[in-house]
Amino acid sequence: MAWIWVFIFSVVWAVSLWKILNSSPIVALRAPISFCESGETRERKKVLFVIAHPDDESMFFSPSIISLISKGWNPHVLCISAGNAEDKGSLRKEELYRACAVLRIPSQQIIILDHPKLQDGFDQKWDHGLLATLIGEQMTILGIGTVITFDEFGISGHPNHRDVRLGLRKYLCEAKKKDDAWELVSKGILRKYVGPIDIWLSLLHALLPHLSQTRCLLLNPSPCVTYSAMAEHRTQWLWFRKLFVIFSSYTYMNTLRKVNY
Repeated sequence: MAWIWVFIFSVVWAVSLWKILNSSPIVALRAPISFCESGETRERKKVLFVIAHPDDESMFFSPSIISLISKGWNPHVLCISAGNAEDKGSLRKEELYRACAVLRIPSQQIIILDHPKLQDGFDQKWDHGLLATLIGEQMTILGIGTVITFDEFGISGHPNHRDVRLGLRKYLCEAKKKDDAWELVSKGILRKYVGPIDIWLSLLHALLPHLSQTRCLLLNPSPCVTYSAMAEHRTQWLWFRKLFVIFSSYTYMNTLRKVNY
């Protein structure tokens, strides 16, 4: 009897993956969005991914990065820490550059802050005011008008992820700029680990009447690129992360929610 369920799951998995690979990489779920607009120059279509640690870009945000590049967007990565919780910060910096090369992000568009007061760790409380200042400085220098980061739960619940989000919101509120800001929506445990099957749940969830925010679904046209990028993080490439990349819905799609501030 068990083999029947395995067969059904495999068929649904394959159909879902086919749907992702054969759909437009960007799906507006609530309203027209800037990601779908045409006629912009590459210089104007800069987008900044604000992450907490090396490997966040591959493990969580790769569908957004890959799909936006396919639409002519020019991604930059701002990594707050070097991921030095296990004294491997120098190695993890190099891993980030290699992973971003796989994702087709030039090394000159990667910034690793590694501020002494913003170090990796579950027990490290990051100062939101300092984050707001540093993020704001980089957005101004780079001329960024679109920014993407974590939501209030931070996907995995890591406090550094959540602090990054709060720091960015603080900057946006205080600067009173009309930047186009988006956050990656966290999912429950079931949706998090059903791989490409979550595309159906994401589409159905967007139809719920209580969801008034503008959302978009970014599909990964090249899941193998995500796997290859994550494999460049060799210090983190343990067996359970290999399984995570295969079964995580964040390998196959991202749901972004527009930030209102």
